[in-house]
Amino acid sequence: MNILIFSPSWIGDMVMAQSLFKVLHQQYSDLTLDVIAPPWPYDLLQRMPEVSSHYKINVQRGKFSWQVRRDIANQLQDKHYDWAIIMPVTWKSALNGYWSGAPRRTGFLGEMRFGLLNDRRHLDINKLPFMVQRYVSLGLDPTAEVPELDAIPKPQLSIDSKNAASWLQKLNIQPGKNIVALMPGAEFGPAKRWPAENYAQIAKDLVQAGSHVLILGSPKDSNTASEIELKSGVQLINLCGKTSLLDAIDLLYCADLAISNDSGLMHIAAAVNIPQIAIYRSSTPEFTPPLNDKAIILQADFNNPAVDRIKLKSLDGIAGFTDVSVAQVQSAIQSVF
Repeated sequence: MNILIFSPSWIGDMVMAQSLFKVLHQQYSDLTLDVIAPPWPYDLLQRMPEVSSHYKINVQRGKFSWQVRRDIANQLQDKHYDWAIIMPVTWKSALNGYWSGAPRRTGFLGEMRFGLLNDRRHLDINKLPFMVQRYVSLGLDPTAEVPELDAIPKPQLSIDSKNAASWLQKLNIQPGKNIVALMPGAEFGPAKRWPAENYAQIAKDLVQAGSHVLILGSPKDSNTASEIELKSGVQLINLCGKTSLLDAIDLLYCADLAISNDSGLMHIAAAVNIPQIAIYRSSTPEFTPPLNDKAIILQADFNNPAVDRIKLKSLDGIAGFTDVSVAQVQSAIQSVF
């Protein structure tokens, strides 16, 4: 079986896509699985052994990028795919599945993709409440029962142990102390980000208790990380914007605990199977929980039915919101250490 997949665009979604890859391998012992991915989550494919070949499509968010998509299609024209699975719901994302020549082309109907897909699925959010269930369902027969969340194979990213050891040496981290990774960013907006002063208090407590504290994130998180450093008043290891995505995977594998917002790095921490504390503010674990039995999930209270919390960029002036407290996170840490 020769399958082509067009992947999601977000890092966390790509991590969850690995569950689909695993389900496909369970069904087809002779599977060759190729994946097309945008630049942002592309590197994750290097840590997914289920993927045979991966192709980066250099598109920009919101741009049609017709020629770029045609170029990828030309690159794959001799692959003779049996099946193309389109994970995003946009019309443009289905083009490469159509151009691949695969006789079966599967995806949710999304943006009216009648001519591009011939195995169109209806998204029933009541039957498929979790994002990972929706992904897995695309790899099953339309009449098949989708597994419950606990029965879906969990993402599991591979580790470069030499790179991990090199980073620990570079950071002068010696054995014997706990390593805690703080990930204070979240791409969608401030509504998903626990306040920097709260992270600073947690960081101070951890350092005073003898832990090494790393701050991981993209260059966009650098200002937040600097604020945490300043307000904590202790020595932290600020790596925001200083690591690749693959470095972050290896560093998280070395950590004894990760504390984060609902973010791509939260899902990476889950996929290296370390203890983690996941803080949900405007978003909800009822849709995209960390797929990790070791995860402690803390959810802010939101008592305002007039507002669609998921779409909030900011919580300023929003009534009915009670944030996760520092004390709740401190208690969760004590349950880990």
